[in-house]
Amino acid sequence: MSEDSAAASKADIKPKSISHAKKWSDEVENLYRFQQAGYRDEVEYKQVKQVDAVECWPETGFVKKLQRKDNTFYYYNKQRECEDKDVHKVKVYVY
Repeated sequence: MSEDSAAASKADIKPKSISHAKKWSDEVENLYRFQQAGYRDEVEYKQVKQVDAVECWPETGFVKKLQRKDNTFYYYNKQRECEDKDVHKVKVYVY
């Protein structure tokens, strides 16, 4: 298999199911940050931006900076940003 076809099949990864977060967690926090920037999750971000890693805060592991599809950057704090009232809005995808 050539690199191009391998990249194409990798880029076609689609989620099998979706649910909404019930309570806050580190995973929900990072999903919130990706979804604020216009992506489903880290998988889609890496596919669209063609990057291997996402910049995270070393202290918390939360996403530090994301580039939106219009190339505008979102910068995030070290601390939690997804408030309890927003947790139910976060979509959790299963692959």
